[in-house]
Amino acid sequence: MDPRLQRRVQRYGWDKAVGDYETGWRQQLEPAQSLLLDMLAARPGERVLEVACGTGLVSFRVIDAVGEQGSVVGTDISGEMVEAARRLAAERGITNAKFERADAEDLKLDGDVFDAAICALGLMYVPDPVQALGEMRRRLKPGGRIAAAVWGARANCGWAEIFPITDARVASEVCPMFFHLGTGDMLAHSFAAAGCTDIRTERLAVKLSYPSEDDALAAAFRGGPVALAYSRFDDATKRAVHAEYLQSITDYRVEQGYEIPGEFVVAAGANS
Repeated sequence: MDPRLQRRVQRYGWDKAVGDYETGWRQQLEPAQSLLLDMLAARPGERVLEVACGTGLVSFRVIDAVGEQGSVVGTDISGEMVEAARRLAAERGITNAKFERADAEDLKLDGDVFDAAICALGLMYVPDPVQALGEMRRRLKPGGRIAAAVWGARANCGWAEIFPITDARVASEVCPMFFHLGTGDMLAHSFAAAGCTDIRTERLAVKLSYPSEDDALAAAFRGGPVALAYSRFDDATKRAVHAEYLQSITDYRVEQGYEIPGEFVVAAGANS
């Protein structure tokens, strides 16, 4: 896929998803985000960079860790996500967090100024993850820390049929290699290729809980990576993809809702 097209798909896709993202994914992503934060181990007074910050779910937890003497700079390719994070920061009276729209592969930030850098479930969408990790590492002080989380192996993610179901109707090309970084040791290899050292990884199995069909559908189609393609479907097509997706997760039905298996891989390293 043309990298420029992939970036446009990501930018406008996440602009579409912003309204449903937190409702559909806050609870489901929390275990991966907590492990990621534990592995980064942000400390009071530190300055932290977050790439692919979305609405700030991780950013605001980092702010809690670094305290009033620390700060966070969050970047995202989606302008709507950035605006949502800014609004939430203003509502909460947070003055030591700054959010900017930026391409993960070309951050255009000052170098050697951050103590740590973090990316929570954003690398899967980047045309060149190694370039993005390199951009993060180059913004770190010597000895700075870097951590990232991605979705795991496709076979361990019960919601994965969302991609072929969507692509059967439109060539969305959301993320052609979505599960690549979660396969085997690919995330660790990417860290090494970006120049990171002292690399360690952990794999985390979870259940994604949704209390109803409507909740599962909203998260999958309106609050996630296929939101742009889904927004172009007519009502008949939406009904068809809903039925196919629910059939694909039928084994995970629990009473009126779903417990869908998922997997994350989290890696951490250092800028030597």
